[in-house]
Amino acid sequence: MKPSHTTEHSITVNAPATGVFDLIARADDWPRLFPPNIHVEYLERGEDHERLRIWATARDEVKTWTSYRELDRAGLRVRFRQEVPAHPVTAMGGEWLMEAEAGGRTRVRFTHDFEAAGDDPRDVEWIREVIDRNTTAELGALRDAAERDRHGDLTHSFEDTVVFTGTAERAYEFLHDAAQWSRRLPHVAACAVEESTPGIQTMDMDTLTADGSTHSTRSVRICFPHKRIVYKQLRTPALLTAHTGEWLVAETAVGVEIVSRHTVTIAPEAIPEILGADADIGRARSFVREALGRNSRTTMEHARAFAEKDSTV
Repeated sequence: MKPSHTTEHSITVNAPATGVFDLIARADDWPRLFPPNIHVEYLERGEDHERLRIWATARDEVKTWTSYRELDRAGLRVRFRQEVPAHPVTAMGGEWLMEAEAGGRTRVRFTHDFEAAGDDPRDVEWIREVIDRNTTAELGALRDAAERDRHGDLTHSFEDTVVFTGTAERAYEFLHDAAQWSRRLPHVAACAVEESTPGIQTMDMDTLTADGSTHSTRSVRICFPHKRIVYKQLRTPALLTAHTGEWLVAETAVGVEIVSRHTVTIAPEAIPEILGADADIGRARSFVREALGRNSRTTMEHARAFAEKDSTV
């Protein structure tokens, strides 16, 4: 039997253990909360167990795997085991354990056990480095989320929709081919896309703002032809600490529907500098909703024109 390697990381959170457990239990919210996580999909979901497919960064790569989780709310414990690991991992599991402390604080312990292909020392070290980097980032983000945004007013979700009579395939093609956006979209100054793994894109984009300045973002996009593209910004504008979203393309009874969805988390400390000393979180939410919505609607209208032009040829 190959040797099993173990790690343990911990942090103290100034929030009740049940609230911390809820953040860990809501896996579909991880991309907004945890820096390494790009996207999570439920493959199976029960009251005390679930099966997940997870996409996350591992150093400079994006890895995907399937995990089975057991949720023990009474014991404040979440156990997981990867069913289909990503190379060079051949086996990985562990648990989140929340321990209530005095004063409403919670001690969170996060353990891993893993095996590497052939127990190659280089792979073992690579896995340890990834676990250490990602776990440290996740625990810090968990603490920040539990302590700073208990009422949820920093997080805002919204969507816009366009319906037209073109083809869904061509609309998806426009959204997928983001490398062409700088010459197709008026608000995109530059856009570079790398897709070394089919269906996983890394996108660096310079976007023009309403005042004529630009901001640079980096995103990872997971593409599900010809229906859906989900994404997460790894580098966000100054007003945001997190930005995730998706493009949906579907045939409906009244035509082709494109939906743009966003979920953002406001950085409150950036509000005075960006919007002025008198601005509050409500103003920031409105500002972000208008800016992102305007760009999304522009993108969808150009996708509509692209698809409709093709349908008339």
